[in-house]
Amino acid sequence: MSAIKTLNPKAEVARAAQALQLNIGAAIGLQSVLATNLGPKGTMKMLVSGSGDIKITKDGLVLLNEMQIQHPTAALIARAATAQDDVTGDGTTSNVILIGEMLKQAERRIDEGMHPRVVADGYDIAKEEALKVLNTLKTTGGVDRAMLLNVSATSLRTKIHAKMADQLTEIVTDAVLTIKAAGSIDLHMVEIMMMMHRSETDTRLVKGLVLDHGARHPNMPKELKNAYVLTCNVSLEYEKTEVNASFFYKTAEEREMMVKAEREFIDRRVRKIIELKKKVCDGTDKTFIVINQKGIDPQSLDMLAEEGIVGLRRAKRRNMERLTLACGGEQMNSVDDLTEDCLGYAGHVYEHVLGEQKFTFMEDVKNPKSVSILIKGPNKHTLTQVKDAVNDGLRAVKNAIDDDCVVPGAGAVEMAIYTHLRSILKDVKGKARLGVEAYADAILVIPKTLAKNSGHDAQDIIVKMQEHAEATGEAVGVDLDTGDASLPMDAGVVDNYVVKRNLIHSSSVIANNLLLVDEVMRAGMSSLKPGS
Repeated sequence: MSAIKTLNPKAEVARAAQALQLNIGAAIGLQSVLATNLGPKGTMKMLVSGSGDIKITKDGLVLLNEMQIQHPTAALIARAATAQDDVTGDGTTSNVILIGEMLKQAERRIDEGMHPRVVADGYDIAKEEALKVLNTLKTTGGVDRAMLLNVSATSLRTKIHAKMADQLTEIVTDAVLTIKAAGSIDLHMVEIMMMMHRSETDTRLVKGLVLDHGARHPNMPKELKNAYVLTCNVSLEYEKTEVNASFFYKTAEEREMMVKAEREFIDRRVRKIIELKKKVCDGTDKTFIVINQKGIDPQSLDMLAEEGIVGLRRAKRRNMERLTLACGGEQMNSVDDLTEDCLGYAGHVYEHVLGEQKFTFMEDVKNPKSVSILIKGPNKHTLTQVKDAVNDGLRAVKNAIDDDCVVPGAGAVEMAIYTHLRSILKDVKGKARLGVEAYADAILVIPKTLAKNSGHDAQDIIVKMQEHAEATGEAVGVDLDTGDASLPMDAGVVDNYVVKRNLIHSSSVIANNLLLVDEVMRAGMSSLKPGS
């Protein structure tokens, strides 16, 4: 009898073989759910929420986040895989599949009488060797734009259909390269704006900014050319006091004087903006736009509209930061020190009205350090699917620039690791050799699944890849169109080094931890309560 039963008779316990079977069953179950999604030819999953909302996706992160996973071991694997996405932006599906396969291979050896500790020791040796192989496969000499396009295309094609992925490839790559000019790459400086309009193939990169609101006065111009941009965080509306205050008037005239003084306080601020506009625009073809983080009241809007100034109020804080990076200039917190130096510039500013929504486009900026990706689509789930793909594409390009190297894709890394592990088996001492052999067999699940999802025979392709690798001595992947072996680097199929490194490391650690569990106890405090 388990010791925990003595302390808590209501505890649920699974021991030894039963505990192992519980963990392995959960891992294989989760693997079978996600396996069909892997690669550019993988199938989609349709997720239906309790309220009837539909989400069609093949992104492993979205699936693991949206699915309700009850099994504790499956939830653990899902959390580990989503953590991989948080760190590197990709590799979620591969992680789940690899953990499942490593436990499946371990189960075969354990059923033959092998101890889980021996398998775990073999996995540790194999992991270190796999990381060495990965380091030999990474390219040297940096990455150029052509290589970044390949990285972006490889990532996007695993999320959305090829035609759409090819269009997004340049958009995503150019977006990252534009903000890279500002120094360190901060992907928050890429604004992703969704517009339910036309089709997804109308998605485009705006080297500037797209704001999801428009001018608040009917007489303001709808389009400006050669516009000065004033970015400010100044209240241009009558404000109530921040503390509870009461005013007592002796006469109605005193109240009128108070209202007039409050109005004059705001009008003075607006007049200073108008003075700056006249100073920089009179006698030229320049125009003027004010984008304010705080409010602008109707009287102030009237004054601005009379001077032909476009006023946008209550701009989002994140956009205020991007505005100065996209258009130049400084964000002003006071109207007392306004000069021409604090103004940004946009060659073309126009308003786009879509139903009840207004969008303000700011384009033709001189030296953009922030950009917008405008995603269009006919319905909500198409927009969401493309947005998820764009986020992954941006992370993939950023990873490639940060790593300054890439590794071959299409299962080539896994094939090279398999070949290397098979060749070092004779040098591994003791029973751990069987663990290394199990790891080698498990890592092949990635090229096998890619082949299977493309409608090809997995064993046939593995044999072709082995023959090709032996003949050429190069990293050989699988051509999903023809079902033959190919050289991924020549075909432009490349993966991020950091994603593969994290994948090899985290999948080995999680598989080892689950293998070494010999008792699963459900004995939380809730089960000790009377009547539970």
